[in-house]
Amino acid sequence: MSSYDVIVIGAGSVGVPAAMSLAEMGVKTLVLDKNPSPGQGENKKAIGGIRATHSDPGKILTCLMSLEVFSTWQKRHGDNIEWLKGGYTFPVYRETEEKALKSILPIQRKYGLNIDFVSPEKIQEVVPGINMEGLRGGTFSPDDGSASPLRAVNAFYRRAKELDADFRFKEEVEQIVVREGKVQGVKARGGTYSAPVVVDAAGPFSKTVCETAGVHIPVTPDSHEAAITEPVKSFFTTMVVDLRPGPDSKNYYFYQNSLGQIVFCITPEPLIVGNDRRETSLFLPQVGARMVRLLPRLKNLRVRRMWRGLYPMTPDGSPLVGWNTQVQGLLHATGMCGQGFMLGPGVGQVVARMITGKTTEQDKVILQGFDPYRKFGGGEALK
Repeated sequence: MSSYDVIVIGAGSVGVPAAMSLAEMGVKTLVLDKNPSPGQGENKKAIGGIRATHSDPGKILTCLMSLEVFSTWQKRHGDNIEWLKGGYTFPVYRETEEKALKSILPIQRKYGLNIDFVSPEKIQEVVPGINMEGLRGGTFSPDDGSASPLRAVNAFYRRAKELDADFRFKEEVEQIVVREGKVQGVKARGGTYSAPVVVDAAGPFSKTVCETAGVHIPVTPDSHEAAITEPVKSFFTTMVVDLRPGPDSKNYYFYQNSLGQIVFCITPEPLIVGNDRRETSLFLPQVGARMVRLLPRLKNLRVRRMWRGLYPMTPDGSPLVGWNTQVQGLLHATGMCGQGFMLGPGVGQVVARMITGKTTEQDKVILQGFDPYRKFGGGEALK
């Protein structure tokens, strides 16, 4: 039986950066994943947006750490992860969204975020060709950006490997082994691995995995579709988020990546609960019509590919990060609610400090908001 200090379940948006941070701190780490390589679960379904401009302090602080990792990665390590500092833009056409966005500016500025409610002319400058009819302005945060989920997770994987983290792929975890209330390791298809600490970074499958340890966590997957166009000459770089609801949908968002492709997604209403990843015929007409009304110059673009991924949702839309109180040594780092890519590096750092007993005052703020045993109330003001 192979022995480790920590076993991480899941080699995705959270598990890989967590392993990297643990390895940087000299912790003997094993990562297990049922897929053949890193990021082959929900990570590769992410569209790549990264922002710190949330309304929840825990998410703000976590994503500030993540932004530091993404924005400096190529300079520090040499890998091109397609980081693009294009910012996030929330155009506003109704008083409802204007009030909502302005109401959260104080907390965003409290944490030092570079964001403001700007004029319609500024929005037009950032998003050339945007529909100006009824445009009231919007928020713009230039320090946010985007990166390639697969390039990033593989860069983090290579860094973790360089630091002696061990990865086993095509190795599905069948059971978290517990004896007398303490984690002993995990049983997988290929054998049993020993460790006093197991990190649950299994995303939408966390509930099933944790049930093998006799633990219930409130993570329920729902599905979201996305797509990407053929590449065209760059004409905007910001992530555009339209908060207005539409037919059978809530907000939608899109940006042009570093290769010139438009990547886009929509939030269905009601949410589609379950593990179904099959693409539908409803998505493209639904989101396409809304995008073209907002930015008419998109109308002649051809869509290259569509896909559907899973969000590991919690009752209030915020992550579950913290020690399990029933089973000693089980650490949850899951329930990212569709924001695992942007939260992952920051969460990974917090997890590593928790395990090594080096949490900071900032970590305590994050962990208070992400406490798996918190009272679930209303959701975040800006999701």
